[in-house]
Amino acid sequence: MASFIPGFNNTLNPKAKFYMELASQCAALLAGQRNAVTNTANISSLVYHSMLETPVRQGKPVNWAGFYLCDRAKPDLLVLGPFQGKPACTEIKFGRGVCGTAASSAASVVVKDVHEFPGHIACDSASQSEI
Repeated sequence: MASFIPGFNNTLNPKAKFYMELASQCAALLAGQRNAVTNTANISSLVYHSMLETPVRQGKPVNWAGFYLCDRAKPDLLVLGPFQGKPACTEIKFGRGVCGTAASSAASVVVKDVHEFPGHIACDSASQSEI
């Protein structure tokens, strides 16, 4: 079990248990594989389908899970990487939207209501929250 994950010490909590199991599954998928496209494709699929299928998230639809990657040729730009779900924006400038803000600050951004986030980019109007 992936007990090394900070903040998930209570294994009796169903949500914490779900994320610990998901982290373990991600680690197993990554073991022995060094190709970034292969790994990000598999992780996006695992996260997307796990989020859809778990009772922990019942009533909380997921419409997208995936990666935006830095573009070496354009260092202030994120480009769409492997993902699962509805079509997404193909490019996002650093500092724009949730993903661009996270990229420019090099920190995770959790937004419970995207309509309250200044500069939110509506790649999919059905999106209500983003990480």
